[in-house]
Amino acid sequence: MRSAEHEPAHDPAHTSDTVAAPEEAARGPHTGGSDFARLSKQIVAAGLMRRRTGYYTLRITLVAALYTVGWVAFVLLGESWWSLAVAGYLALVFGQVALVAHDVAHRQVFRRRRASERVGRIAGNLGIGMGYGWWQDKHTRHHANPNHEELDPDVIPDLLVWNQAQARSVRGLPRLIGRAQAFLFFPLLALEGFNLHVSGVRALRNRSVKRRGMEGSLLFAHFGLYLTALFLVLPPGLAVLFLAVHQCTFGLYLGSIFAPNHKGMPMLTGKGRPDFLRRQVLTSRNVRGGWFTDIALGGLNHQIEHHLFPSMPSPQLRKARPIVRKHCAELGVTYLETGLVTSYRQALRSLHRAGAPLRASHSSRRPCADR
Repeated sequence: MRSAEHEPAHDPAHTSDTVAAPEEAARGPHTGGSDFARLSKQIVAAGLMRRRTGYYTLRITLVAALYTVGWVAFVLLGESWWSLAVAGYLALVFGQVALVAHDVAHRQVFRRRRASERVGRIAGNLGIGMGYGWWQDKHTRHHANPNHEELDPDVIPDLLVWNQAQARSVRGLPRLIGRAQAFLFFPLLALEGFNLHVSGVRALRNRSVKRRGMEGSLLFAHFGLYLTALFLVLPPGLAVLFLAVHQCTFGLYLGSIFAPNHKGMPMLTGKGRPDFLRRQVLTSRNVRGGWFTDIALGGLNHQIEHHLFPSMPSPQLRKARPIVRKHCAELGVTYLETGLVTSYRQALRSLHRAGAPLRASHSSRRPCADR
């Protein structure tokens, strides 16, 4: 088993390297069932796991209407520079569609798996060109082991490095980008929309993806309709510009929703993992805010509650917050909540610290005359 390592920083939000759960938290009281079981009883007793059919009917209808309005406006405006404003608008709507697909995948909307998969593929594959099956598999593994070096696909160093141990071992593009990754983070997020499309298509070669025929048909139907609409309504140059503005803004918005959740939080490694409650709470960060924050971030600003209770309808997460926070305080488990700007600052600081070995290595190789 690999031992956990940590940096001198003591604030979990400022620790980018692999750390073990704080010892005092791991020793919390265990009488009367597990710590999570006792919390779960409180949540269920408060009625927070009940379906919110009316809420999701209204939300899905509204998002579908906004989606339709965007494309109607695009057609009516035709060859106009105002179409770029529509591109920005549709980028935000695409982000909201992705958030609906997220809730559907977690069975927050429908009880039955078949209904969830059907609506998820319509929203994800056909609606925004995101491979629903690929994303669901990846996201499920993330939820099971958030911020775990070997088990969480979201912290694999395929482009960025998430701690100094990764920085010392990576090669290729991550090694090049890693030196300045904190400064490049948001510009790279602008490419996330393209990454989702490419990853969804590449996943079609993987036989473990369920219903690959349907996944591929809906994906390519989206690409075909999308590109046909762009080049049929707009001249080629403006169509390419629309595509760039739309996809880059979509990627930036979507990435900005997920960036505050775990980036800069403790990372785990090896088999010596803390229990479920601590594994979810200690690696997650909440973002303070009101109703607008809930809408913009799709409820994922209550990341701790979402990770503890993934199938809880998103409008219930705010109500669960005081119960979870009190329970964590009683156990001595750190419950981190910050403002949105602070969450980005902590994530960027963590990325900068993670790339330190790469900067040191680059500096040591520079010729003396350049120093």
